[in-house]
Amino acid sequence: MNKAELIEHVATKAKITKKAAAAAVDAFVDAVKTTLKKGGELRLVGFGTFGVKKRKARKGRNPRTGETIKIPAQKVPFFRPSSELRRLVKK
Repeated sequence: MNKAELIEHVATKAKITKKAAAAAVDAFVDAVKTTLKKGGELRLVGFGTFGVKKRKARKGRNPRTGETIKIPAQKVPFFRPSSELRRLVKK
């Protein structure tokens, strides 16, 4: 499913216009981005949690040259599905 299909689905389920559904989807995506940028966490009960993890600096290897390189510490976004969502997908 892509963004256009998601907007169509939201519009149909919520019985609203596609324009209103697009605004709602954009607002949700913006809320997730803003929260994660601040280092926060967004929990949706029954769905999952969006958050940010810190990765430590580590050593890696350049696959072309075999040279050892230093990979700096960084923050990465993650999504952890709820147990309810995991059970639903498992079926």
